[in-house]
Amino acid sequence: MNLVVVESPAKAKTINKYLGRGYEVLASFGHVRDLPAKNGSVDPDHNFRMIWEVDDKAQKRLNDIARAAKEADKLILATDPDREGEAISWHVLEVLKQKKALNGQAIERVVFNAITKQAVTEAMAHPRRIDQALVDAYLARRALDYLFGFTLSPVLWRKLPGARSAGRVQSVALRLVCDRELEIEKFVRKEYWSLIATLATPRSEIFDARLVGADGKKLQRLDIGSGAEAEAFKQALETATFSVSAVEAKPVKRHPQPPFTTSTLQQEASRKLGFAPAHTMRVAQRLYEGIDIGGEAIGLITYMRTDGVQIAPEAIAATRRVIEADYGANYVPSAARRYETKAKNAQEAHEAIRPTDLACRPRETKSFLDADQAKLYELIWLRTVASQMESAELERTTVDINANVAGRALELRATGTVVKFDGFLALYQEGQDEDPDDEESRRLPAMDTGERLEKRSIAANQHFTEPPPRYSEASLVKRLEELGIGRPSTYASILQVLKDRKYVRLDKRRLYPEDRGRIVVAFLESFFAHYVEYDFTASLEEQLDLISNNEAAWRDVLRDFWRDFIGAIDETKDLKISKVIDALDELLAPHLFPSRADGTDPRQCPTCSGGRLTLKLSKYGAFIGCSNYPECRYTRPLSVSADGSGEIGTKKLGEDPKSGLEVTLRSGRFGPYVQLGETVKDAEKPKRAGLPKGTVPDEVTLDRALQLLSLPREIGMHPEDGQPIIAAIGRFGPYVKHDKTYANLEAGDDVFHIGLNRAVTLIAEKRAKPARFRRFGADPGRALGAHPSKGGPIVAKNGRYGPYVSHEGVNATLPSDKTPETITLEEAAALIDARADRAPAPHARPRKTKRPSPGTARHVKASSKRPGARATKRPATNKSQRKTTEAAE
Repeated sequence: MNLVVVESPAKAKTINKYLGRGYEVLASFGHVRDLPAKNGSVDPDHNFRMIWEVDDKAQKRLNDIARAAKEADKLILATDPDREGEAISWHVLEVLKQKKALNGQAIERVVFNAITKQAVTEAMAHPRRIDQALVDAYLARRALDYLFGFTLSPVLWRKLPGARSAGRVQSVALRLVCDRELEIEKFVRKEYWSLIATLATPRSEIFDARLVGADGKKLQRLDIGSGAEAEAFKQALETATFSVSAVEAKPVKRHPQPPFTTSTLQQEASRKLGFAPAHTMRVAQRLYEGIDIGGEAIGLITYMRTDGVQIAPEAIAATRRVIEADYGANYVPSAARRYETKAKNAQEAHEAIRPTDLACRPRETKSFLDADQAKLYELIWLRTVASQMESAELERTTVDINANVAGRALELRATGTVVKFDGFLALYQEGQDEDPDDEESRRLPAMDTGERLEKRSIAANQHFTEPPPRYSEASLVKRLEELGIGRPSTYASILQVLKDRKYVRLDKRRLYPEDRGRIVVAFLESFFAHYVEYDFTASLEEQLDLISNNEAAWRDVLRDFWRDFIGAIDETKDLKISKVIDALDELLAPHLFPSRADGTDPRQCPTCSGGRLTLKLSKYGAFIGCSNYPECRYTRPLSVSADGSGEIGTKKLGEDPKSGLEVTLRSGRFGPYVQLGETVKDAEKPKRAGLPKGTVPDEVTLDRALQLLSLPREIGMHPEDGQPIIAAIGRFGPYVKHDKTYANLEAGDDVFHIGLNRAVTLIAEKRAKPARFRRFGADPGRALGAHPSKGGPIVAKNGRYGPYVSHEGVNATLPSDKTPETITLEEAAALIDARADRAPAPHARPRKTKRPSPGTARHVKASSKRPGARATKRPATNKSQRKTTEAAE
């Protein structure tokens, strides 16, 4: 019997069908070991010794693999063909050695780029050893991320209250977002005008031409800067005579884009499908591992973590056959297209992402896939086929026009493009992050030199220059790739970390830096500038590539990094928080306190007039406060409006009909809220109410704001004791309260209209439910189907402690790369079975021991001296140790 180890149960199930008898395929469920989230896991003082810890969930699976390995004739490690896959194989092998599960068996490493019978069979026939260079590159990357995060993050916690963590790559990505926001804030709009003449040929064919020159000088886009200038040109054109001075038609070819790499797939799925990069990778993983089609599990796409654009010769041949069958021979180029990868790391330059069988068209697979899988598969199929199609042939026409006005010469130009042969455009056109200028895509009528043209109308249009757009997830991935920061497998996780840490937020598919993120970047740029430079981070990636190519020693790279990095850390030990605040206040001053149009001091407190506004820090983050605190309690968020008033997002909703006070929507350091009235010195603070989770600020109306400000509201008196029942919105959503009992509202209940009878029922149900079963917002879950071997429904849910699957009282936590929406029935059943196997029998449960009271301390101390007695060391609970779990990327 040969034992094959892969990462996931879905992949194991598919491969097991291909290999058949004589093979047992087991899944490790991803990584089985990691660095413990505590100090000392990487020790620079002992040659960067690394301490690995087996995950609790992985222990049972490793025991199963070890038992099978002892009885196997051969161990075959068939994890993914990249750096992470190599590392998983290495970890599994190291654990098996520690468990003494190997007794001279042959050990082979096989890789395949697609999970098809042909690919798997061919890989089994060409085994190799574990690539130690790839493992070393993994070790170096993991150690670098750990040393950066676990060394720098505590500095952030001590010197920058409210900060969460720093990461080697995430901090640079965050800087990109913050730098773009700063560009937008500093941007000064400039007015400019364009003159468009609508003209007609002698055959009454109408087209538009733009003014591009006057009096022998070329006019650039911004040269006409005022309405007066534009009006003068318009008047001249109104009386001009027009004629064609030149016609130029140039043939142009447009070539197709290469097949997808990881980053281009993430970008295009974001543009065309609206998928977040993390979601794209989850769906792609499922398509790669295998889909049940007609009773057979088939991997539909090749490996989805790659920076290569080349595809196998047999795949090219299959693609050309599909093109000829579906579109005709004239859409097949005379020679196959060969794309070359720009990746610097040859080890990771695998084949591009493509369908494993090009003849498997999207319409034929749609019924076997869920909606997102079908969309992504179609996108990959279209891109692959288009990459081998004939180029599009276009004709770009430029017409120059003279406008004569009493001896004055004005020049106009019209441009247009005609598609002569659509080629690959018949199938696919790449999306763009910004709206393209479609002026050149217009079709022009036929014209001849010297031909007179008739004026139909003249338009003078006002424009303003626009700031650079904020990054979308797609454009940020593209920028990271251009800078050489990160690698294909890291982009999705980088973005997810930034969102999870609340350093950025995604609004209308654009990334906005949060105040917390901007402060962290400002701190790093002030005191660790070298380590958030784009070139420095990219150079580290190049060194990791050298390690994976066996051209550099991984410990040497770590030594060079650590020597300078720990020196920079040591320089901040005596850094006072006041100095940090002063540095950030100065660095962010142009953003926090922009000059006002009226020339007044932008730092003058608007409440007390005598105080000075400065940057302040709290455990919740940064904000702007008055220097006269506590006498003056004026505060505002970091962001300011264009006029420097500091009232960004302040939106007047109307007046409260009862009090006559103005109701406004505002943005605070804890999020958006509504406020009744204004802050007045020495007066009671105005009433405020935060927006419930999921509420879109732009959709808040006056009526909605007044409802929020009415909370908490008294529903009525409880019939048993006459005490009031209150309805309100809290941290976990809307609830009702009576005495000390809180009961969450259920689906269909409205906090603003819930009546006394319903409230009493919810309170009674809450009191009747045992405490251990009281949960906030119980999720009915997603039914996956009956357990394949045991029967009974399996349900995937989002619980209070994270997502899990449930089957007849057995609950199993989902791995980090799975969600209730993406997990399959087979994967859930495997998790349920693994959880059920390790659950202790009822009679084997250890009895709970009561903690001894203070009065029994002497007895405990004395009894601990007995032979065989063991002392139990209490776990450390200091704040810095508790936070270390958030430090690494």
